[in-house]
Amino acid sequence: MKRSIDRRMNRPLNRRSFVALATTGLATTALAGGAGAQGTYPDKPITMVVPAPPAGGTDLVARLYSDLLGQELGVQVIVDNKGGGNGNIGTAIVARAKPDGYTLLMQYSAYHSANPALIKDLNWKPDDFVGVAMGAVAPHVIVVAKKVPADDLKSFIAYAKANPGKLNYASVGAGSVPHLGGVLLNKAAGLDLIHVPYKGAGPATADTVAGQVELLIVTPPSVSAHIRSGNLKALALASGQRHPAFPDIPTTAEAGLPGFVLDGWFALFAPAGTPQPIVDKLNAAMRKIGKMEAVVARANQLGTVLKDWTPAQMNDFAKGEVETWGKVIRENNITFTE
Repeated sequence: MKRSIDRRMNRPLNRRSFVALATTGLATTALAGGAGAQGTYPDKPITMVVPAPPAGGTDLVARLYSDLLGQELGVQVIVDNKGGGNGNIGTAIVARAKPDGYTLLMQYSAYHSANPALIKDLNWKPDDFVGVAMGAVAPHVIVVAKKVPADDLKSFIAYAKANPGKLNYASVGAGSVPHLGGVLLNKAAGLDLIHVPYKGAGPATADTVAGQVELLIVTPPSVSAHIRSGNLKALALASGQRHPAFPDIPTTAEAGLPGFVLDGWFALFAPAGTPQPIVDKLNAAMRKIGKMEAVVARANQLGTVLKDWTPAQMNDFAKGEVETWGKVIRENNITFTE
């Protein structure tokens, strides 16, 4: 396996015009005009692009919403996995799509927040998108293969220190939160774990379960079933508090590594320029779904937290994340390596 060369590491649209139209009974006309001469939006299937392979956290969150979103809107919502290129293949497809509400992106936080600082000559930029709604926020969990002779974080750190340069950690791609988390874990605990990037959470999880790599830091949706079955051992949750779905997993602070907190997120975006009435309609449907009892229960089971955010809140948050993770990448001299 090749060692990572890193060493350790719209425009806010004015909504007043739409409100005015709505109060005069013309909201339907506004929606129809925003969708083009195709009638009231939506009047045909919507494609939700997932820039990652099936079975990972982004895919699971997309499928948590897709069928119910279709029911709310009265059309089919098709999940289309376009993995590869560290998320850039699927992301670029949506960036270039017509801004009519029929091609959406369920985006993973690191693709959106880290790739702009990580990859030179990126074929898309964060401003190519407008936030629609937050799908789910997920703290990252530190898991190890069953073969690893450690059942808690302290014993793993001791084991890794006794075997410098001999243990590997998987990530879902260069520049992903799991990759950056491994860099920060190396620094925080004084370890020398070797980075092994994969093309998505699915294959990274599979190789960790198989014992091909020792450690994985990832969002709970990708590994929750394996934790419950005993195929993976959960050492700590990189969060400020325990999650109700995993009450027995200690936080990193409780496990002896205070300050080590990693949050990932999965959010729905549309191409920049998508009419605000369409964005608002999608946002309202997503937020309604996020309050459904069955969806809340499933999100908790996956180890995620739902957020009832407006498009403006989603946009402000995403902008801040781009700035935060860009700084981490630059300060730790992290480079993109496959």
